[in-house]
Amino acid sequence: MTKRKEFYDYPSKILLAVIEAIKGNQKIHLWLLNNGYPELAALVSSLQADKDAFNWLMQHGFNHYAAFCNAVDDDESSIIWLKKHKFSFLILLNDTINMKPGTEAWLLKNKLQVFIVLANVIRKLKQEQNESYSDYHKIHFS
Repeated sequence: MTKRKEFYDYPSKILLAVIEAIKGNQKIHLWLLNNGYPELAALVSSLQADKDAFNWLMQHGFNHYAAFCNAVDDDESSIIWLKKHKFSFLILLNDTINMKPGTEAWLLKNKLQVFIVLANVIRKLKQEQNESYSDYHKIHFS
């Protein structure tokens, strides 16, 4: 039986590439896609609200990354699914994004600072998406 790929199993340089792709670096995003990390490219796109990427994750056995994307958007059933299937690190990462006390300290203690940076970048992305959505709905039509 093959071991499932956990987010922390990727090399730091690949996680740094994910961070840059989330920030909008298309060149690095394409590099992930074309160099053996299509699941991470799809994760990035899914976090950026790409439904096709979300569906790709679901169809290719990366349900945990799809659930994580929904959990980041406060979908309670996805959080429950991640807990049920013992994706505790993705729950921790989601808690870090939501600034739950103690999560950053745990990551620091375990020398996983890259995930603090990742959480901050995802938090910023979600804030920008929420502001954009909010601004769109403030448009008044005459």
